[in-house]
Amino acid sequence: MSERQLWKGCDAVAEAAIRAGCRFFAGYPITPQSQILEYMSWRMQEVGGVFIQSESELAAINMVMGAAIAGFRSMTASSSPGISLMQEGISYMAGMELPAVIVNVNRGGPGLGGIQPNQGDYFQATRGGGHGDYRTLVLAPSTVQEAVKSVFDAFALADKYRNPVIILMDGIIAQMMESVEIRDEWFSPPPEKPWALTGCEGREPQLIKSLYLGPGELTKHDWKLHEKYRKMKQEVRWENYMMEKELDLLIVAYGTAARVAKTAIKWAREKGIRVGMFRPITLYPYPEEALKEAASSAKKVLVIEMNTGQMLEDVERILRTTPDFLGKPSDVFYPEEILVKIEESV
Repeated sequence: MSERQLWKGCDAVAEAAIRAGCRFFAGYPITPQSQILEYMSWRMQEVGGVFIQSESELAAINMVMGAAIAGFRSMTASSSPGISLMQEGISYMAGMELPAVIVNVNRGGPGLGGIQPNQGDYFQATRGGGHGDYRTLVLAPSTVQEAVKSVFDAFALADKYRNPVIILMDGIIAQMMESVEIRDEWFSPPPEKPWALTGCEGREPQLIKSLYLGPGELTKHDWKLHEKYRKMKQEVRWENYMMEKELDLLIVAYGTAARVAKTAIKWAREKGIRVGMFRPITLYPYPEEALKEAASSAKKVLVIEMNTGQMLEDVERILRTTPDFLGKPSDVFYPEEILVKIEESV
């Protein structure tokens, strides 16, 4: 498909995964991502793939682990508390160096919380989330179109680094409908996977594991993973919006919060306030040097998040300053709210 069509976020993400070569999907229903599961339940059959509605999120991530071990492009999707249940499996996959894509449609929390859009899973996604010394690549789209492109990128990055990749989006992006284009040229063929366990006929048996009990084995493995995460830092992606050499205020926001902020920025500009925005697209690795450069042109910095302040801590660490903050957990900003904060901050 190259022409533009109207797609709902969940359906678009699922179709993008099919087009990106995903041939195994396991998941468990939870609002607001259940439509990804529903779409995959019939679409995967059409392309000869495997769909399983598992008995739990724990089962789903372990099924994805098994498919990844066999060399399949594999994916699961869930929402906040469901992703929490998957954390042990994600840690195992990072330890075994297995590529897979995990879509987290953020909802409110902590606990069961509610089904409102939220950005409260930033810490969980960017700090590994589970046990052990590991990282996952994290992509944070702000539109349905960008979510679609993120799926293609996620599968390519997962294979490149043999590592789980998380797509972090919220219920607004998952449930809204937008004009979307899916381009065939975004597809990158899966690489050869000589490490995959596909049966050892004609070759020596091999083993994929995350258990290292020999003297020094785990230390060596952890440093190997650390070096891989260091190389991941070349994958940083970001957007500069209405940036110029001298700004009264720099807004730092991602996902839906950044999308809404663009309207407020336009209104502020009409009032003569020089405001721009830095939007990280990769939350891990975070585009630290790009943020420093963007902030160097601004008198003040304002961080906007649909939580009580999580990315705020990274911005404080990177810029070594205390930015202004506007948070709204488990709810979506109105542009008017952001405009008021802009006027207060300058």
